[in-house]
Amino acid sequence: MEHLILLAGIDSADVSKYSAYWELARQLYGPFECTTTMKSGNADVYVHEIPGGQYTNLQFQAYSLGLGDKFEQIKRKYVEADALLGKLIKVTPTSKIVGDLAQFMVHNNLDGPTLLKQASTLSFPESVVQFMQGLVGQPPYGFPEPLRTQILRHRERIDGRPGESLHPVDFESLRQELQQKHEKQIRDVHVISYAMYPKVTEDFLTFVEKYGPVDKLPTHAFFMGLSNGEEIDVELEKGKSMRIKMLAKSSLNAEGEREVFLELNGQLRSFLVKDKEASKDYTSHPKADPAVIGSVGAPMPGEVLQIKVKEGDVVKMKTPLIVITAMKMEMIIESPLDGVVKTVFAKPAMKCHAGDLLVLVERCLSSSSSSSSSSSFPSSLIQSTEFDLLNRLTDGCCINKEPLECGSSREIARRSLE
Repeated sequence: MEHLILLAGIDSADVSKYSAYWELARQLYGPFECTTTMKSGNADVYVHEIPGGQYTNLQFQAYSLGLGDKFEQIKRKYVEADALLGKLIKVTPTSKIVGDLAQFMVHNNLDGPTLLKQASTLSFPESVVQFMQGLVGQPPYGFPEPLRTQILRHRERIDGRPGESLHPVDFESLRQELQQKHEKQIRDVHVISYAMYPKVTEDFLTFVEKYGPVDKLPTHAFFMGLSNGEEIDVELEKGKSMRIKMLAKSSLNAEGEREVFLELNGQLRSFLVKDKEASKDYTSHPKADPAVIGSVGAPMPGEVLQIKVKEGDVVKMKTPLIVITAMKMEMIIESPLDGVVKTVFAKPAMKCHAGDLLVLVERCLSSSSSSSSSSSFPSSLIQSTEFDLLNRLTDGCCINKEPLECGSSREIARRSLE
C-alpha cells in the first residue's frame, strides 16, 4: 500500500519482524493449536450454530474425553441440546452449557425424547444444573419446563439477576486469606483472580511456590525440558542470571525416580526427579453392576474432584455422593436410592474408566433407618529460587498428550427395578 492513497503509515520492515517472531512462536505452541485434530473447515455451522471459538475447543475436548470418533454425533446432539434448553443465545458461558449437555447425551446414548422422559433420574453436568437454577442469569425466552423442574428437584432457584443477591466482595479479607496460605507476595491481580476463580488461583500460587519463577525459563525448556548437553541462560532479575547445562540422567530406581545431573553456573548439581511416565499407576477399578441399583458408576469421563460421603453414611435418594470433573465439565453423582453407603471405591484425584464403580449404596431395610442421620442435602454450590526452578526444569514434559481415562454408567437396570 506504500504507493496508494490508503497509506497506513506502517513500515513493512517492522511488520516483517513481527511475522518472523510469530512464525517461531507458533512452532513452540503448535501442540495447543486446533490444527492438531482439525485439518479442514466446513459449512455445517449453519446447521448446528456452534460458535467458532467453541467449535475448536469442543473438538479438542471430545478427543481428550475419548469421543474423537463421535464428534459428528456431538454436533448433531448440540442441536438437540440447544432445543432442549430453549434455543439459547450461545456465548460464553451459555455455549459451554449446551456443549456439556450434548456430550452428556452422547456419553449416555440419549436422544431428546429419552432425556425428557428420564430427566428426573439423571445426574446432569453441573453447568446445566446451575443454568437451570438461574446462576448465569435469566434466558430471554424463559426456562424450559418441565425440564427445569425435573433437573432441579430439591435445589434452590434464583429469580432475577444473580448478582443482586450477592454481598459486596471484601477484597482486603481475601488478601489476608491468601497471605495466610501462601508465601508469595500477594498483589491486586491475585486478589481479583481469587475472587472470581478461587481454585485456579490457589493452584497457580501453589505451583509458583513449588517451582519458582518459571516464567523466566525459555518456552521450549518449560514445555519440553532440556536434552543432554543442552545449555540455557535464565535471567532471574537484572544483574542476576543462571547458566544451566543438562548433563545426564540415571536409570530408574525402585521408587520410580531418576537422578538428574546438571551444571549450574559451572557447579555440578543433582536432583532426584519422579519419572511420571514410568511411575504411572495403571490400576484397573471394579465395574459398576447395572443389575444392582446401588452400584453407582461414573456417568462421564473424568477425575474424582470431591467425595461427599463416607462409608456408613445414611443417604436419601438424590443425595450428592461424588463430584467428578473432566475438561472443565463438572458433574455431581447422586444416590439412586435411600440407603446406607456400604463402600466408597472412589479416591481423590482418581482417574476412572468406563463404568468404573465409585460408590456402593445398600437399600435401607426400614424407613426409619433411611431417615436418621444424613437427611440434609450437601450444597453443590457452595527453598531457594534456583532449586525450585531447576526442579521444575527437570520435572519432565508439561505437554501430556494422553487422553483422560474415563467412565460411564447406565440407568436401565435401576429403572426396571424401580
